[in-house]
Amino acid sequence: MFGNRDFGIDIIRARPGTYACGMGLGIMLLDEVYPGFPGDVRNASAYPFPIQYDVVEGIDIDRLVFQADKSACLQPILQAARRLERMGCRAIAAECGNFAFFQKEVAAEVSVPVFMSSLLQVPLAQRLIGSTKRVGIVCAFVRQLTEHHLVSVGIDPASNLAFMGACEDYSCSEFENLWSAGQRPAIPTAGFERAEAEFVGACKDYVSKNPDLGALVFSCTGLQPFARSVQHEVRLPIFSWSTLLDYAFSVVVHREHYGHV
Repeated sequence: MFGNRDFGIDIIRARPGTYACGMGLGIMLLDEVYPGFPGDVRNASAYPFPIQYDVVEGIDIDRLVFQADKSACLQPILQAARRLERMGCRAIAAECGNFAFFQKEVAAEVSVPVFMSSLLQVPLAQRLIGSTKRVGIVCAFVRQLTEHHLVSVGIDPASNLAFMGACEDYSCSEFENLWSAGQRPAIPTAGFERAEAEFVGACKDYVSKNPDLGALVFSCTGLQPFARSVQHEVRLPIFSWSTLLDYAFSVVVHREHYGHV
């Protein structure tokens, strides 16, 4: 009777400068070829809203994460942001926590909200758990996370934080098979059960050695497919790319409320 449209839609108008309608989140991908389990930002199948990808041309893991001089990354990132905005995306995000380095620059470049890193949730997590507990920031390569990354997304580096590197402080070989140059095979491959066991075990050990942790924030996109399994074991609030992007979409496409009185 009513059809499959929002009841509030009657007259439609073009949005100047944008090509598509009904868009959701635009997500920047690194210029790398590797698979992601459902829940990984580069796996579109698990999202309940529209996703539009764009590759940041010429910017791979090495350039964004490991090279100290990141100046060459800026213009390709801004170009990708502009392409996503012009396509009609309601908000822009990225697939790696290290994109935090450019949060301010991208937000200044486009006119839609920008969510460059799951680390944007750290200040919120800190306020939710109180000053006597620490927020654990969990990365694959935590030693590449600089003060500039933190400050760019509103984090006080001297505040109640703890850090864990899954591939540096622990052995998570399945992650390295995907992301570590020189170690991953020609066709990057990872097994879910082994990756889950390695990462859950690392998080359990980390939490047990840091009993003052009040929450975890997963920085890397490839960690969140295992967030539920980790939470089952450590019983802590977990902030991830999933929680950030769900929130991002709800901000730019607010849900309707149906109920009764």
